[in-house]
Amino acid sequence: MGEIMEKAILVGLETPESNHFKEAMEELKNLALACNIEVLDTITQRLNSPTPNFYVGSGKVEEIKQAVITLEANVVVFDDELSPSHIRNLEKSLDVKVIDRTILILDIFARRAKTKEAMLQVELAQCQYMLPRVVGLYSSLSRQKSGTGSKGPGETKLELDRRILKDRAYHLKQELKELVTIRRVQREKRKKEDVFTVALAGYTNAGKSTMLNKLLEFSAQNSEKYVFEKDMLFATLETSTRNITLANKHQFLVTDTVGFISKLPHHLIEAFKSTLEEITEASLILHVIDAANKECVQQMEVVEEVLNKLGASDIPTIYVFNKIDMVKERQVFDKLPQISVSAITGEGMKDLVELIDSTLYNKMHHVKMVLPFEKGNIYGFLRENAHIKATVYEADGIHLDVELSDYHLKLYHEYVIENGKKE
Repeated sequence: MGEIMEKAILVGLETPESNHFKEAMEELKNLALACNIEVLDTITQRLNSPTPNFYVGSGKVEEIKQAVITLEANVVVFDDELSPSHIRNLEKSLDVKVIDRTILILDIFARRAKTKEAMLQVELAQCQYMLPRVVGLYSSLSRQKSGTGSKGPGETKLELDRRILKDRAYHLKQELKELVTIRRVQREKRKKEDVFTVALAGYTNAGKSTMLNKLLEFSAQNSEKYVFEKDMLFATLETSTRNITLANKHQFLVTDTVGFISKLPHHLIEAFKSTLEEITEASLILHVIDAANKECVQQMEVVEEVLNKLGASDIPTIYVFNKIDMVKERQVFDKLPQISVSAITGEGMKDLVELIDSTLYNKMHHVKMVLPFEKGNIYGFLRENAHIKATVYEADGIHLDVELSDYHLKLYHEYVIENGKKE
């Protein structure tokens, strides 16, 4: 944890449409801490709907102002995304920087991004968020350079910065297009070669990276690098893909994707669409759920909502209830197929691997083949990449009892003498 630079007052508005309001405010606090912001106080209000001028009532604005003065806060953080006019009016009244939940999430993403693609995606999301808010945000930007004679920028400066943001967003999109093309070519190649892919999806901090590392331990050829894991919000933004080869020669790729969160900014979903496409192109989704979190049902709903928006609702899904080592009384969920595991202790992970295997390979072709002796290269390939149940050397060649995918069956169909497809 770095040095805490800012001190904040958190503000939340509870309306009749608000769901899990207390939990959302607690999550906002965790987001602030992830940005190295010290939380001094939390102020909430109940209204039927946000007010047009300040989002909260004018009386509540006065209460917030007194808290800012008394506690010496230098930033006020709202739980909902604010409009440009809300930011402008609040900063004018409170005389401190005002930000919202979206800014916090964007800031965390900016800090965590390591690869070129992730950095481009985060910067694009920031540009798209800032563009309509340039006016509202300018008072805080000017205040950071405060001093005798300092003035806010004029209209010409605002228009100039709008144009700069638009140009930057355009160039970022062009750079991302090139990376997206490369990623799509790689996916098409995997499709042609009939490579199964498993996508880990879930709420942030559900344990996806830990699960990927534990799955690697079940790989017969475990030469893959482990991915970064840590108990914090959005520990990893990078899309990490690892190959797993089981003892029966069944193979699949596992991809760890960015975690979701309630009120995930629209700009982030749009910017990370190319990354999230890894989920929509997967053969199987592991929906990883933090079973130890009392809000796990709501978190499940958030993830399913995002998956639906991405068009991934029809992809076969296994619901993996993680962290059962931290659960005192296990809940019963109506999601199927489901499995309970602990990626930390390894409990249930062997069963999960077997479930993944049987789900992916439930339509393999169980065939008998005869390979001429001069086709020893094919036999060598199948020994490395297929599940050979029996091998017999006869006068006419190598007789194999083997499981083949659709792709490999098409490649070697001329050597097949008997085909029984598993359904």
